[in-house]
Amino acid sequence: MSHLNQYPWDAHYPDGVHWHETFHGRPLYTLLDEAAVQWPQRVALDFFGKTYSYERLKEMVDSIAHGMQKIGIKRGTRVGLFMPNCPQYVMCYYAALKCGATIVNFNPLYSHHEIEHQLQDAKVEVMVTVNLKMTYGKLTPFIGNSSIRKIIICNFAEAMPVTKHALFVAAKQKDIFNAPKDSYHVTLNDLLANPAEMTPPNILPDSHPAVLQYTGGTTGVPKAAVLTHSNLYINTLQCSQWMVGLEPGNEVMMAIIPFFHVFAMTVALNLAIANGHTILIHPKFDLKHVLSDIHHKKPTLLPGVSTLYATINNARNLDRYDLSSIKMCISGGGPLPNDVKEKFESLTGCVLVEGYGLTETSPVTCCNPLHGLRKLGSIGLPLPGTIMEIIDKDDRLTPCPVGEVGEVCISGPQVMQGYLNQSTETDNVLRNGRLHTGDLGYMDADGYFYIVGRLKEMIIVGGYNVYPRNVEEVLYTHPAVAECAVVGLDHPSRGQMIKAYLVLKPGQTLDEVALKAYLKGEMSAYAVPHAFEIRDELPKNNIGKILKRVLIEEEKAKTA
Repeated sequence: MSHLNQYPWDAHYPDGVHWHETFHGRPLYTLLDEAAVQWPQRVALDFFGKTYSYERLKEMVDSIAHGMQKIGIKRGTRVGLFMPNCPQYVMCYYAALKCGATIVNFNPLYSHHEIEHQLQDAKVEVMVTVNLKMTYGKLTPFIGNSSIRKIIICNFAEAMPVTKHALFVAAKQKDIFNAPKDSYHVTLNDLLANPAEMTPPNILPDSHPAVLQYTGGTTGVPKAAVLTHSNLYINTLQCSQWMVGLEPGNEVMMAIIPFFHVFAMTVALNLAIANGHTILIHPKFDLKHVLSDIHHKKPTLLPGVSTLYATINNARNLDRYDLSSIKMCISGGGPLPNDVKEKFESLTGCVLVEGYGLTETSPVTCCNPLHGLRKLGSIGLPLPGTIMEIIDKDDRLTPCPVGEVGEVCISGPQVMQGYLNQSTETDNVLRNGRLHTGDLGYMDADGYFYIVGRLKEMIIVGGYNVYPRNVEEVLYTHPAVAECAVVGLDHPSRGQMIKAYLVLKPGQTLDEVALKAYLKGEMSAYAVPHAFEIRDELPKNNIGKILKRVLIEEEKAKTA
């Protein structure tokens, strides 16, 4: 690595943070082991008021890991986690890692086809889910018909306090699934019955995959970024160093963003565990529950996507709630509009900064300082040990001068090994020691980076990646649709919104409500377009290719 003085960002680093820090990878589960020694009685998890100390959490993780070993989970076993945020996710995540297994995260909102692709691609052997029909029901078609040999069932309501447990069971009886007693299924309670004693296998942090995290990358075809123990462990340390002013063992992290998303996995989970924070777990975003918890439980950290902050900003009766406990927030997963940032900061008195990262970088690479110069519209400065460069997007070799737009490229210890089963795609993005992000941006003279567009078509909505090609393929299955084009448009609060342009078949009509209902049956809800426009024809070039850039330019002209 070149001498630090050649990097302009080092001169603008916050006091106490050093770019040239040396990091050493370790097995990821050691974050919890060490926290349990340092803060044994500190509350680690709070789920609707039921709490788990760090000491108790580690004991449960060790028992589960012991049980996992007994059912054949070992180094290299692919373990899928298919559940919303809950204490059991945290327990099974660290337990599987302690067995040497590789985690494969699944979004509970996935469609059948999305689940099927990941199962086949990653060859998942064990799936962990909760006893709710909305999750387990999606796995039933794969029983005996896939690589899955075991399903671990967690009792979702058991993680709640006794009163809420009873109320949940009474209200959701029709939604609860009772696991069959057979050799295919095992309950989390079966695993917890084991002694809290186990011997972890030898793990080489720099080479052993900890997580296979799926992303659409540049092609729209989901592929797994292979993230090692070192990638994720070091990114946790990089983020810890960046968050100057936090008090280890004395902060409360509100975890609303889902742990299965790489941003939450590092910032809301691993970072919190590494620093002895209490994690206030929310299984989904419920505005009243969020505001009530901020008011009563006084979280100090609230990572999220821009839509989360915009929704809080616009909540009714906001003056009834005291939001002043929040000290620091990092916004990721897409652009943070300036007006959203400024209003949220004025409501809470916190510091809200925009960061930048990718699934392929574990994920955080760049962030505005929490103390020091923060530039509006910028994604900030590279984290310690991270080199960011702007490279000519055509030759993919030549560094661009300050202020010139090119492709954002990244080098650092958090960069993935490559894509699983995708050597061509890996070689395309990992070139000359750099990760090519597919994003267009520039660096200013102070070393602050800015994103101006995307080489790829990916749309980011509320932190989720949406790939136009996937949406278009579903639209084309509708009997009334002759042609379609899906684009991402800038939106003041969402960051981006999805719009679909449609040409109908002769004699056909289309009802928007019915179309949305049709799409929700075929894809994740967040991928359903927010707006539709029916046209007689779509703009095309001389060989018949639909010109999406023309549609986007038309929308910009309307807005202007």
